[in-house]
Parts: sequence; C-alpha cells; structure tokens
Amino acid sequence: MIRRTQAERSDETTARLVRAARELFGAGGYAETSIDAIAAAAGVTKGAAYHHFGGKVALFRAAFVAELETVDGELLKVAAEEPDPWAALRRGCHTFLARCLDAGFRQIVLLDAPSVLGWEAVREIEYEHMLRVLLGGLRLAVAEGQAPDGDLPVRAQFVFGALCEAGMLLARSADPAADLPRLAAEADRFLEALRL
Repeated sequence: MIRRTQAERSDETTARLVRAARELFGAGGYAETSIDAIAAAAGVTKGAAYHHFGGKVALFRAAFVAELETVDGELLKVAAEEPDPWAALRRGCHTFLARCLDAGFRQIVLLDAPSVLGWEAVREIEYEHMLRVLLGGLRLAVAEGQAPDGDLPVRAQFVFGALCEAGMLLARSADPAADLPRLAAEADRFLEALRL
C-alpha cells in the first residue's frame, strides 16, 4: 500500500470540498447553502472545511474560480481548434453563452458572485480567467488584420460586459435554451461592429 503525504491528503480534501461546494452552491445558491452541508457532501467534518477555507465566502470563492477554470478550458480548446482568430473569438463568445445554460454556472458566476464577493473582486478574478482569454483573442484578431488596433484591454472589457449581460438575460429567462440562439445572434452582430 502506498502512503500518501499530508500535502496529498490536504489537496484531496480541498478538491472534495470544492466539488461539493460547486454542486451545492450551484443547485441552491449561496444563501441557502450551509458550510455544514458542503462538509457533509464532501465527506469531511465542518472543522476540516474551516481549516481549508476559513469560512463560507472563501469556499464560495474557490467554487467560483473552479467554474471559471472550467470555462477557460473550454475557451482554450475552441481557440486551439479554430485557426482563424476572428472565428475563434466568435466561437468563444458562443461557448461562453452556451455555458450560461448550465444552472450551476449561472447561479455561482452570474447571480451569486457579485453579491458574495463584490463586483471588483469578481472582475479581478475574471480578468485572470475569461477576460485574459478574450483579450488574447482580440490581440490575435488585430495581429491578423481582422480588427482595428486600439485600447484592447478596454475593448475586451466592453465585449465581456456585453456577454455577461447576455448571460444575465439567460440566467433570468424562463427558457434559457430557447433564448440562446437569439442572444448568440445579437452577440455576433455586436462583434461584427468591432471588425475591420
């Protein structure tokens, strides 16, 4: 039998807590989810949850970051599959909007994160994830002559803001899947206005 190190056991406990937090915060929202329930779902004690995260907000932040990391992976996959930077940018926007159909993502990222973590903290974290990928896509499009040069970090914020608003429309929709094609078409029109 191979003995695991304390660091390996700690990493496993942390991962279990984050998985349980994503599931429960995504299903019931921040306000309705207790740290006790998360600890129980992860198969650890409440004390272990506090030891690894210090409290419910820190555990929510970890769940939020994990959601963004999942989207990052999807966006980077799209970028790798699509040789044309503008097409990759467009597909990336569609990928983000499609991700907004996931109820857990909507609850954690769009509905709860701004109130739990604060708008500035949310944007700071998003900048390290989705906004970084979007800015990279815009830079590639400019380098390929598909979009005008300019203040690309600001432009990325504009595009991301529009996508987040579309995501909020999906989050509050009675039928997000039915509304997705209409919002994706409007995202395409918005992007076309930025193109050379």
